[in-house]
Amino acid sequence: MKLLKPTWVNHNGKPIFSVDIHPDGTKFATGGQGEDSGKVVIWNMPPVLKEEDEKNENVPKMLCQMDNHLACVNCVRWSNNGAYLASGGDDKLIMVWKRSGYIGPSTVFGSSSKLTNVEQWRCLTILRSHTGDVMDVSWSPHDAWLASCSVDNTVVIWNALKFPEIIATLRGHSGLVKGLTWDPVGKYIASQADDRSLKVWRTMDWQLETSITKPFDECGGTTHVLRLSWSPDGHYLVSAHAMNNSGPTAQIIERDGWKTNMDFVGHRKAVTVVKFNPKILRKKQKNGSSSKTNNPYCCCAVGSKDRSLSVWLTCLKRPLVVIHELFDKSIMDISWTLNGLGILVCSMDGSVAYLDFSQDELGDPLSEEEKNNILQSMYGKSLAITTEPQLSTTIIENPEMLKFQQRQQPLQDGEQRVAAPRESSPTPTVASMVNGESLEDIRKNLLKKQVETRTADGRRRITPLCIAQLDTGDFSTAFFNSIPISGSLAGSMLSSQSNQQLISLDSNTTSSLGAPKSSLEPAGNAKPAEETPTKDSGNASSVIPSTPTGLSSTQAKIEPMKALDSRFTERSKATSGTAGVAHINQTSADRLKDQNATKDQKPRDLLESSSDSEDKIPATKPLSKRKAEIDADLGEKRKKGRPRKDSRLMSVSLTVQSQVASTSEKELTCVTTPSLTLRLPTPTPQKSFTLQITTEPSVYIEVENEIRVVAGSKLSRLKCLRDGKEWETVLTSRIMAAAGSNDVVCVACEKQTLSMFSGSGRRVFPPIILPSPISNLQCTGSYVMALTAAAALSVWDVQNQVVLIKNESLQPILSGNDMTVSQTLLTHRGVPVLSLSNGKAYAFNSSLSAWSLVSDKQDALSQCADYRNCLSSQDAVMCPGPLAIIQGRACNAGRQAARLFTMPHQVQQETTMAHLENQIAAALMLQSSQEYRYWLLVYARYLVNEGFEQRLREVCQELLGPVHRSSGSQWESRILGLRKRELLKELLPLIGQNLRFQRLFTEFQEQLDSLRDK
Repeated sequence: MKLLKPTWVNHNGKPIFSVDIHPDGTKFATGGQGEDSGKVVIWNMPPVLKEEDEKNENVPKMLCQMDNHLACVNCVRWSNNGAYLASGGDDKLIMVWKRSGYIGPSTVFGSSSKLTNVEQWRCLTILRSHTGDVMDVSWSPHDAWLASCSVDNTVVIWNALKFPEIIATLRGHSGLVKGLTWDPVGKYIASQADDRSLKVWRTMDWQLETSITKPFDECGGTTHVLRLSWSPDGHYLVSAHAMNNSGPTAQIIERDGWKTNMDFVGHRKAVTVVKFNPKILRKKQKNGSSSKTNNPYCCCAVGSKDRSLSVWLTCLKRPLVVIHELFDKSIMDISWTLNGLGILVCSMDGSVAYLDFSQDELGDPLSEEEKNNILQSMYGKSLAITTEPQLSTTIIENPEMLKFQQRQQPLQDGEQRVAAPRESSPTPTVASMVNGESLEDIRKNLLKKQVETRTADGRRRITPLCIAQLDTGDFSTAFFNSIPISGSLAGSMLSSQSNQQLISLDSNTTSSLGAPKSSLEPAGNAKPAEETPTKDSGNASSVIPSTPTGLSSTQAKIEPMKALDSRFTERSKATSGTAGVAHINQTSADRLKDQNATKDQKPRDLLESSSDSEDKIPATKPLSKRKAEIDADLGEKRKKGRPRKDSRLMSVSLTVQSQVASTSEKELTCVTTPSLTLRLPTPTPQKSFTLQITTEPSVYIEVENEIRVVAGSKLSRLKCLRDGKEWETVLTSRIMAAAGSNDVVCVACEKQTLSMFSGSGRRVFPPIILPSPISNLQCTGSYVMALTAAAALSVWDVQNQVVLIKNESLQPILSGNDMTVSQTLLTHRGVPVLSLSNGKAYAFNSSLSAWSLVSDKQDALSQCADYRNCLSSQDAVMCPGPLAIIQGRACNAGRQAARLFTMPHQVQQETTMAHLENQIAAALMLQSSQEYRYWLLVYARYLVNEGFEQRLREVCQELLGPVHRSSGSQWESRILGLRKRELLKELLPLIGQNLRFQRLFTEFQEQLDSLRDK
């Protein structure tokens, strides 16, 4: 072991409270007190490791100094990919720093000495939420979250993919929170505070898992920090500052049952910091070989207020080494190098120390693949496992696989550039291109913009033009050392995380974390979650489309139509080709009069929407035109005489309601089955109503019933307004319900007839006689669905003039006494879907002539499935479609978390695969091509991650089809309009990410290439 104390690493005599080594081992950061502010300094690592680099004047020691913090910096932490640096201080702020590609070095602003910033780091974002000093910050294993703790007794979880968004605020401590650590497998985060407790929180729902207090009963708030640490194998959580028989210890907490039977003893004063070696180690044999039969173990460094440092191995009962009086004051922070052989320690006295171990002293580190296999065998797939760089030693057997890996590497480097040490001169090499333009062209363009004037005596005068430094982006500049970094460091440097999968939390308080790396830039409109009111953008009450011709732009409030009966759930947003209804309420006086007339009738709320909106809008009953004439008694002044037709239309206020008027409360309650005959509620005819059937383009339908004509006869008028143009027609029966799309407009009348019209108003069929009165009517594209009161469903294809479903009974699915139809949906391919009050949704399969269950909100498979790691960055928001509308996006995260944590990994695999297969089958049943592709890719990623080669081969074989044509082949080259072999091309890059499947990748790649050549 070597012990080094580089005296040139200092803050001019001020305390250093934190130190952290960059993941690639070429630099390290310190945080502490500056002259009159907080100070963050980035130092060069080679001068610490090698004496010749320290003496070489061409090798700079300090790379960058940042004085942006207004008060002392308490913690600095690099992200796991090395691209970002987070710092927190007494100014209540967290700053996230990013390397900037400015050309050339610059002097430190305000420095009395001629300090030079060789590297340029800029503040990417400032996170403001804490109301007290920030004591610790920590990045999650997959870099999607950043946690911070403060003396305000809270822990804040930030969305690192969309700063400054807050995912959750963990409240539960009653004292100053002084330390944080993440579980290496991504399931927990632990915090320690002065309230004599250590709390473990679940990352699934951000709720408290356990609170440990017994080992801390005798502790007092005597330490500046309480930096706890989790072992790399996830078995042990070691706390700072515990007491055992009035003696200071570092308490060992076992993951299994959170038992506290062991501790690290020996320090004379309170333990301030604990830090585990990131590597899992294995003992060497006497002959020098590493035996795989030996149990792996971990290494832990413990720092204390007694100014001593101890290093422990979990396979030994006593410490490996203890160094006394290493500093003049308390040890504040510890950081290990990525290869696990070096330790940097900082102290409140303003100095740092470096300890260099050998493998003979600590043991042989396990490779990342072996470490991930251990974690996977114990905990199953986790966030950390899927995001760690796979440093596999698998040999690439095929040149095609090698070419694929080489093609993928530039893409990976573009997503996450991780600086790599290289030999170079002290001055960084300047990139010759900036945003596709050469530096020479940039300089010429700047010269063209300079302002030149002539004085009276003819002399030229050029106005000075400020030319800012050119930011060349995230190019990887050289690091400064005279010789290359040692092989042990180079071999452990962090590579691009090729298979980093971003997760999408199920909790309502979280957001999808599926943005690419560039989304770490602060969003201009992003706000902390606690400050942003939760509002559904799809809520119908918040959408006000443009008013069409003939409707008032001042008083008329036109909102997207609703396609369902008031007894059914409404979809929150009108889409093109989907019908919906908006009735006309004539005046506020009318509404008041109606309320007085119907005091005994309770207002009804629209049921929960399964798409975007969950707001409930009370439906009001439109009044007849006769009641509007009594408004003079209410004190309103208006002109006498009958207003013109246009002014009547302009004076109405449109409110979003259901397709028909309100029925009695007794009718609405449920569909009872006292006998074998089912009866669904029917609408009552209205004097007039208006509905908006599409938003782009805006298309409206106006219905007026009982229009008096000559000889006392009464007709009903149907009018359609599209982009200022209109057509109208009349019918001999009162219109009960209406629906429409861009292609078809249909109305159901009181005499049990159904009339259909083209987009221009031409009647398509003679009136169709329905077997019973209409209950619900929908239209999507050229498809029309009618649900009658006798619980019979029919679907027509108007364009091809064929019936798809004829009087199909709802008896098989409406079997319960309290069962009601809560939502109806007609897809763009004419597939009817009915959602019931029990949370189940059914679609009718015309090919099988049977109802199929496509969704069940109480399904145990969906509650137990865990496929978050298989969502790519583009899949952060699920693709829209009928399946997403039916299932919705809300789920019980707490219940799901409880099941996932208590479920064996094999059972979790089985439930996840079953759920994903159900989703694929449901999307196929609903003929939703986008959702079919989406779930197929998620399913393929899961099979690749879990290693199910047989099922993966079966999927690929079905997509590939027969290589040779045959007359008797029944294979179809398309599915839902998608080319199967194009889908296979999308699957192959996913398969190629796992070298275990390189033979499978090569097999199908070669067959695709041969088919292409043919």
